[in-house]
Amino acid sequence: MTPVSDSVAIALEQVEVVPGRPEQNRDLCLRRAESALAAGADLVVLPELAIGGYVVDPGRAREVAEPLDGPTTAAFSTLAGRTGGMVAYGFCESAGSGRQDAELFNTVVVVDGDGPVLHYRKLHLFDRELEAYTPGDRGLPIARTRFGVLGVCICYDLRFVEVLRAMSLRGAEIVLAPAAWVGGYDARVPTAGATRHAESVIAQANLDQVAVVAVSQVAGAGAGGPATLGGSVAVDAYGELLAGPLSRTGADAAVVRVDLAAVRAARVRSATIRPREDRRTDVYAVQYRGETW
Repeated sequence: MTPVSDSVAIALEQVEVVPGRPEQNRDLCLRRAESALAAGADLVVLPELAIGGYVVDPGRAREVAEPLDGPTTAAFSTLAGRTGGMVAYGFCESAGSGRQDAELFNTVVVVDGDGPVLHYRKLHLFDRELEAYTPGDRGLPIARTRFGVLGVCICYDLRFVEVLRAMSLRGAEIVLAPAAWVGGYDARVPTAGATRHAESVIAQANLDQVAVVAVSQVAGAGAGGPATLGGSVAVDAYGELLAGPLSRTGADAAVVRVDLAAVRAARVRSATIRPREDRRTDVYAVQYRGETW
């Protein structure tokens, strides 16, 4: 599918969620997304586990879980259809025949008016997420949409350099990375400004020549989960900040315009600096599902 234009307006909607309150959070996210789309955004990005909150207690996670074809997908698909935009959001997905024996996944879905365009289950579970969720089983999908070639990953996935590299080499122009950034990986977390998570996004966007929009939720600890840190960012394919870091203490928002032609152009820095062509695939390579780059 050919993009509508080479310029895509993306809204970062960093919401302050209430862990364990899916109906309340869904209503909030719908209002924020509707407002952003009405103001001219083509694509709205909401955080990881935005609907149920960052819940890592197994019992609480099961309480907020819903299937892919549940009320959240229906609501956002309807909104996308009415506005002509797309929405990316995170939720706790239940997959299985019954409520009590269903597997739970930390899932992000990107929808348009026809339903899911991308359906991703988090590959790399962080810390106590291992107690509540099943590791993702859908690989690293990308999709050609009217707003460019999109990829998606979630939070801790960004700490594995193969993730963005595998998607960028397969053609992704923009990677959406909903997050619920927490401490624990780095030796320290700055109390203001950019988190170390953002530093990783900036470096990898430049090295992989892909734009990245990473939107974290922000919330206090509760309902079986730690506090989340905010600090969302959007970065172009040169690693230059387009927006952020957003607030570290509360809800925030920004809209960025991603030039898809500039993303593609970033793959060739000069006549003699060509990051894609300069790779020594005779020495190393990236393999994804049987294919090698």
